[in-house]
Amino acid sequence: MDTVSPQRRSEIMACVRSKDTAPELVVRRLVHGMGYRFRLHRKDLPGCPDLVFRSRGKVIFVHGCFWHQHRGCSRARTPSTNRQYWIAKIERNRSRDMTVGRQLRAAGWGVMVIWECELSDVKRLAKRAKAFLDG
Repeated sequence: MDTVSPQRRSEIMACVRSKDTAPELVVRRLVHGMGYRFRLHRKDLPGCPDLVFRSRGKVIFVHGCFWHQHRGCSRARTPSTNRQYWIAKIERNRSRDMTVGRQLRAAGWGVMVIWECELSDVKRLAKRAKAFLDG
């Protein structure tokens, strides 16, 4: 495996976006095509959810399997270099996700997490999203 210099790693990491990611755009197109309307990244809600369905009292987060460590997913591997840094970083992400979910549910919001790997089965995802948004 090739090693990357700290400077190059920093450049790579600077390109990683938290909004308007490819998986998020797929989910947005899917639910919009199903007739649902939403707002994006409401900063007044805990965690700044990716999609907010205010009239339904529902939010959707689109999580990358690596960044949020989707349990059992092959994309959720911890890098072999600088392991302590990555373990701590990913644990902070997971802890924050749990806190945000609890805060939103306590405020009466329904919360759905869509994992990046789930995008490979769009029909199944559409069914799951419809059940969540209509339920």
